[in-house]
Amino acid sequence: MAASSVGSRNAHARAVLGPALHDRLPETKVLLVGAGGIGCELLKNIVLAGFGKITLLDLDTIDLSNLNRQFLFKKKDVKQSKALVAARTAAAFNPHVHIYPIHGNIKDPQFDSTWFKQFDIVLNALDNLEARRHVNKMCMVVGVPLVESGTAGYLGQVQPIIKNRTECFDCVPKPTPKTFPVCTIRSTPSQPIHCIVWAKSYLMSQLFGEDENSTGELDEALKQGEDAQEIATLKKEAQAFKNVRAALRSSQGAGAAAKLAFQKVFYSDILNLLSMEDMWRFRDKPIPLDFDAIRDDTFMLRGQVSSSASVTAKGSNASNGSTAGDMHPVQTNGVGATYGPDGKGLKDQRALSLRDSWEIFVSSTERLAERLAKGEETISFDKDDDDTLDFVTAAANLRSAAYGIVGKSRWEVKEMAGNIIPAIATTNAIISGLIVLQALHLLRKSYDDLRNVHLQFKPAVPLSTITLSTPNPACGVCRDAYAEVLCDPARVSLAEVIDGILGQDGDGERRDVSTFEDKRMLSDPDFDDNLGRTLESLSVTRGKFLSIVDEDGDLETITVAIGALSPNHPVDGPALVLPSPLPQPAKKVKPIPPRPSTPPPSASLKRPAPQDNDITSEQPSKRARKADFGDNLQYSPSKKRRLEADGLVLLDALNEKMEDDVIEID
Repeated sequence: MAASSVGSRNAHARAVLGPALHDRLPETKVLLVGAGGIGCELLKNIVLAGFGKITLLDLDTIDLSNLNRQFLFKKKDVKQSKALVAARTAAAFNPHVHIYPIHGNIKDPQFDSTWFKQFDIVLNALDNLEARRHVNKMCMVVGVPLVESGTAGYLGQVQPIIKNRTECFDCVPKPTPKTFPVCTIRSTPSQPIHCIVWAKSYLMSQLFGEDENSTGELDEALKQGEDAQEIATLKKEAQAFKNVRAALRSSQGAGAAAKLAFQKVFYSDILNLLSMEDMWRFRDKPIPLDFDAIRDDTFMLRGQVSSSASVTAKGSNASNGSTAGDMHPVQTNGVGATYGPDGKGLKDQRALSLRDSWEIFVSSTERLAERLAKGEETISFDKDDDDTLDFVTAAANLRSAAYGIVGKSRWEVKEMAGNIIPAIATTNAIISGLIVLQALHLLRKSYDDLRNVHLQFKPAVPLSTITLSTPNPACGVCRDAYAEVLCDPARVSLAEVIDGILGQDGDGERRDVSTFEDKRMLSDPDFDDNLGRTLESLSVTRGKFLSIVDEDGDLETITVAIGALSPNHPVDGPALVLPSPLPQPAKKVKPIPPRPSTPPPSASLKRPAPQDNDITSEQPSKRARKADFGDNLQYSPSKKRRLEADGLVLLDALNEKMEDDVIEID
């Protein structure tokens, strides 16, 4: 009976996939990285398809905001491991599938190249650029096929990756995350995002984070050439923050601490900045905010009292570049009064007045101070933490009001401060199905059927497929020569690894190479101090990559993956086990520079200026007589008119005389 039920359960899949592929799936080892929006859908798909041995890895825990699209989770699962809960839920879909959940970071050292080798295919469902690059690199080391994917709102993409056959994830440069100069964030914001970043990354950490030496960042900014006077002022601010931090952690009362913090950042600091006249020569000056005046509703902001002065645009849809001129007055009377200009709308999306933002700031600061008093040492921003979200929303909007920038609703601040990419369950479902299709092509080795697939915002043609491109010859990842060494980093020196990989005698002359760990240079031909040091002392341990770069630039880079010795390795055995054969880096293909050449002069129909020796008469020029167009005419009248407009005169006969000063052309 059991065998019959299994057969009927898999009959449709067997018919679609074919007996050969279907029978392979139960023994196929899959690594699925990520159990979020795409990961939940993808796990369900591969479980139902019959992939038999699935390792699911995710670092994150379940948030309340995940439940609208990550259907493997329920409200009771909030704060639990995504990987563990997803595996438990999906296991019920197919009892013949084995799911091995891991709550961890894919970049942890135990997940090294040796660990990656056990898998037949890797499926990425990540939302983190660095983690994606790490998985891509590991798959290049061990030669395991990878299917990369991602979604953003209604858009999505799937990219199958095979070493030496297709582009890897890094073959096409990715845009770098947006950053802002320190002085823009701290002194001269001009967009809502500047104020949100200031509230989340600066003010929040200054008041409730670790007590760090904040002058280091300012010293670095000074080295990069930012305004020295501004930097000096900001250093004074950093010192003043210590008094506010102490008040928030003292027993004098959270209300007094909230006022002290407000007066510090929205009044005193702005007055200090206003004292630097040169800074405001070409900028609108900010307005210092007064705590007591806003509380008493006597503070005037650009002609309106605080309870009527809107800091968010009507409808909460202003762009990041909006200014105070775009603000619309919205009458509100406190945090819980009306939701917008007509009293309608969701709580998180309602327009906020200056007084609203003041009340939210005081309330959230008091709540956070109480948490510190109860034993929390530090509090960091979390988009699902109402206290921190309220604080960042209020602080960002108060700063926007002071600088004449339109503010944002609580919902928009959550989206921007939390770096939330809009996620739609249907998009995740479509992309997850496409991942499985590409994975099946990879397992069949039907490489000609592989495609890069893009989900686009075109209802008539929602899916776009692109034939896979070959690897980018200039890629700094997949064009490297890869090798794996197993070693005891405490007993192996950097020189031993270099000499072993290059196949050279340590006593002889070394090839000129430089070595790097990530972006950190460890040695080069003129710096050999680290060659005798152990890998452990250089923090080059299990799971790290060591890059050996040819100094002459003739050969490709050799990337060495550091792995651990086998548990049953003999105690008296060698501390370094080299790969066999050794990596043979290919010669770099250097582009041939174009041969410089002078382009030939282009022919022009316009008559050049006459030279002195071409002038035969100084008589006023006369137009050539109009000819009668006879039967032997070899050109049309219209053509003759066009040529005359360009300065050429056609003759009707060889013996015709010209009275103009002309240059004759045969």
